[in-house]
Amino acid sequence: MGSFRENTVTGEDDLTRDAFLGGQLQLWQPVRGYRAGVDPILLAASVPAVSGQSVLELGCGAGAAMLALATRVPGVQVTGIELQAEYADLARRNAADNGIPAQVETCDLSQLPDGVRQRRFDHVIANPPYYRSGAHSLAEDPGRQIALAEATPLADWISVASRRLAPKGILHMIHRAERLPDMLTACSDHLGSVEVLPLVPRTGRMAELVILRARKGGRADFRLHSPLVLHEGDRHLRDGDSYRDEISAILRQGRALLWP
Repeated sequence: MGSFRENTVTGEDDLTRDAFLGGQLQLWQPVRGYRAGVDPILLAASVPAVSGQSVLELGCGAGAAMLALATRVPGVQVTGIELQAEYADLARRNAADNGIPAQVETCDLSQLPDGVRQRRFDHVIANPPYYRSGAHSLAEDPGRQIALAEATPLADWISVASRRLAPKGILHMIHRAERLPDMLTACSDHLGSVEVLPLVPRTGRMAELVILRARKGGRADFRLHSPLVLHEGDRHLRDGDSYRDEISAILRQGRALLWP
């Protein structure tokens, strides 16, 4: 779907500090490596959290999704786990710099610390690596390679999410559209009331990404929503972005993404 960052302020040699949500959120990110764009912001906007609820992000990176959610919903309690220590440190720094209380643990999905394993969360969010291992060209930066290439099976992400959810808790996951069959299969063993929102770059295009919503203990029928179109028109006509007003409000003003 492309990236979305507002005016970048260069900080330290290997980092930039980038503005999200119209400047409401400032994130330190590596110059080389995985850099958050539109996807985690749309993921965060899709979560119907309210103040006082708890949110766990699996694979939080530098914290874009969970901190965007906490910016939109003050008082939400956010916890992130991240495999790569450098990104976990950035997530902690970003939380502190933005005045957002957050717990960030450096660990693998399969080795959650006791403090996380003993908790149940109202929401779990995840933006897993998009590509199966070996399915795309290797990234030069090791951190970006780990962020993009799946090492832990997608089914394990959903299994861990289901175990950490409280009864009636909700998982939101953004992933590439071609991985939807894998997501649905994994959910069938753990979660119900599954809904899918396709994300389409422009009218007439195929969906590139989907946001999946599933509830622990849910029993409602499967729902496939109408696609959410991100850009105006059927092709790119000018320099700069061409986001529809609804999408621009999500990206620049921190509005919620309302499911159809």
